[in-house]
Amino acid sequence: MNRKQYLSILGTALLTASSLAAQQPRVLRDPTQSPAALPRPKAAAPQSYPAEEIKVGEQRFGAQCGFCHGRDAAGGESGPDLTRSELVAQDMRGDKIGPLLRAGRPDAGMPSFSLSASDVDAIVAFLHNQMEKFATLGGGRRTVEPADLATGNAADGKAYFNGAGGCSQCHSPTGDLAGIASRYKGLALLQRMLYPSGRPAPSPAKAIFTLDTGQTVVVAPLVAEDEFSVTVLDPLGARQTFQRGEVQVKIDDPMSAHFTQLGKYTDADMHNLFAYLDTLK
Repeated sequence: MNRKQYLSILGTALLTASSLAAQQPRVLRDPTQSPAALPRPKAAAPQSYPAEEIKVGEQRFGAQCGFCHGRDAAGGESGPDLTRSELVAQDMRGDKIGPLLRAGRPDAGMPSFSLSASDVDAIVAFLHNQMEKFATLGGGRRTVEPADLATGNAADGKAYFNGAGGCSQCHSPTGDLAGIASRYKGLALLQRMLYPSGRPAPSPAKAIFTLDTGQTVVVAPLVAEDEFSVTVLDPLGARQTFQRGEVQVKIDDPMSAHFTQLGKYTDADMHNLFAYLDTLK
């Protein structure tokens, strides 16, 4: 079966991303707790890997695992922070990570993955490198207090929210944002503002595949993407990865406005908007 035939079949019975997500247990970090305050497991032994293998592992991890665990492996949509994982810490060159990737954890919502030995080795290299990197960065950091971030002007932030920032086109201080400053405080609120992963989007991100004729044959729930590949859910909830050079695909993601906005913020805009959101208690 070629790619076009597969896409045609795939498009006949797609499950929505929201219904699948509702079936998955959510294991999110406490938004009021600083990650620096959490204990880090001690690695069984120092391990080093070639830089090229780590880079490949970063790409493979982002495509296969980034949606749940974050592209940096520090926790994401429904998966825990792997840079603090006891299993990763005790792993010796894939002896624990490899079997887990192949078997999955169905009871915890983690699927199994059909990966080549080289891909598994690359992901192992990336995870160990990330654990070591975060351990180095995290040592001795103090918690960021809410007062540390209270440098903006709330009135200017409200004007930005309703004007140049374009926030009011999707959000409402009396609707989805009502009480947000009671649920998230300080750094957690700032992170939610800048990187709102894990919150329900207005509609799920999806990948739209088309044939060479221009006919749309699939609109599939998006799992992950990078510059090389796109991973979607098929009708059975399994992940399918397509290389961008083999298919025509467009990503429709309501959250993309937030990522675009990251490149537009000035320091004043960011702190003013944070100050305004901090009034929505």
